[in-house]
Parts: sequence; C-alpha cells; structure tokens
Amino acid sequence: MAYLTVSLALLVGIVVFSEVARRTASYLFPNRNWITYVLEFISSFQLCACTHELKLLAEVGRLEPQIGLTLTYLITVIHVLSFHGAICNPTGSLEQLFRGTLTRRRALAQISCQLLAAVVARLVMPRLWSLALSDLHELHKLMDFKCTNSPINAPLLQAAAVELSCAFVIHSAGSNLDKVEEKYRVHAIAAVITTLVYAGGRFTGAVFNPALAFSIQFPCPGNTFAAYGFVYWVGPILGMTGSLLLFDKVIPAMSGKSTIPKHPNSNGPKKKKMN
Repeated sequence: MAYLTVSLALLVGIVVFSEVARRTASYLFPNRNWITYVLEFISSFQLCACTHELKLLAEVGRLEPQIGLTLTYLITVIHVLSFHGAICNPTGSLEQLFRGTLTRRRALAQISCQLLAAVVARLVMPRLWSLALSDLHELHKLMDFKCTNSPINAPLLQAAAVELSCAFVIHSAGSNLDKVEEKYRVHAIAAVITTLVYAGGRFTGAVFNPALAFSIQFPCPGNTFAAYGFVYWVGPILGMTGSLLLFDKVIPAMSGKSTIPKHPNSNGPKKKKMN
C-alpha cells in the first residue's frame, strides 16, 4: 500500500508545518494578547487537516479498521502533545465558559478561530490532494474531492444520541483525568477517543467536535445543513452540558458539597468551589 506511506508522510508534514507555525508565532509575538487565538487557529487547522486525510484513507482507501484505529490513537497522542493548551473544540470552549474560567468574549473568539480553521482546512486539503502524490489522491481527484455518501448511517435521533454520548464520555474523562500524571493522561485520552471512534464510527463517524464536523462532514451530500447541525452541533453540546451538570452539580449536591461559592456578604463559612 504505497498510498499509505504517502498519507503518513503528508500527516507528518501537516504536524511539522503546524508546529513550526506555532513556534514562529510565539517567538515573533510573545507578549501579544491575541497570540492565544493564533495558536488556537493553527492547532485547530492541524486537527482538521489530519482528520481529512485519515477520513480519506478510511473511506476511499478502504483501510483496514485495525490500521485505522491505530493511526487514530497515534495521531491523537501527537495532537494532545503538540496543541500546548489549545482547545480545538467549541464544546470545550463552552465548558470553560460555563465553568467561569473563560469570558464570553474569549469563548466567542476561540470558537470563531476553530470554525475558521475548519473552513481553511476544508479548502487547503483538496489543493494538496490535487498534486496527486499517490494513487489514492489521484482517485479522489477523479471524484472531484467530494464525499459520495452521507456520514450519518442511522436515524437522526439515534445519530444525535451517538454524538451526545461520545461528547459526554470525552468531557467526563477530561474532567476526571486532571490529577493523572501527564505522561499517562495523554495516552488515556487517546485511548478513550479511539474507543469512541470504534464504537460510534459506523453511525456518525464519531466526531463529537462541532468545528471538526463542520470541516469534514458538512460538505457531504445526503442530509440537509439543519440535519447535520442537529447531529454534530446540538448532540455534542448537550453531551458536554450533561457531563458538566453531572460532575459539577449533581454529584457534589448528592455528596453535600456545593460548587457555587457563597456571596462575600453572606453569613456563615464559604464553601470551596469544586471542579
């Protein structure tokens, strides 16, 4: 499979290019307030561009599931290690907004960068594929770089439930892995994501990221924009909200601990905020 070697080289090239861009931006503009948005854009582009190539391998290259899942695990580890704090997921930005660790303005700016990067990746990848670096890219060029089938292979409610469940699991895992040592946490997150892709991939692709879905799933035929929005936007947002409510409200309330600190002027001891 010579095309697999070319695709792996392209994935490495995207990651290296993105890392160089991040380091260059950080070096040239180290003290600018907006540098975090630049890094958010670059990392989101890396995520979307790499996923475009992985999706091409899976759908057009008919890559064996075991190889596809292995690549998913490995590229997830690389993403987590290289993003340097970038969120790359609108539901992650919304979670931080709801927790109060991100202002509305910053959350909106982050989400805008993520969606813009998704659009740029959608435009850039066909330009790379047009170079016909492999037979796979040449075949995709003959298909006019378009999806042939809808990525949703289930009724809309079931598909939305799959994306909701995946988002709930990944946000719950993220909330409970904070105390795990960094070198183990990266692999734990990658393992969770790979498992979710295996479990839900045949129904929706298991994207659970509104920006990523906007880049790789929305251009495909077979469903309306509203249907894709319901599955890939509403589903993950509800999944994130459910995880947030469970671990920040329900469980602390059942254990007798409040996550909302008392007002400074109120009487009695203040309760520590639980994350």
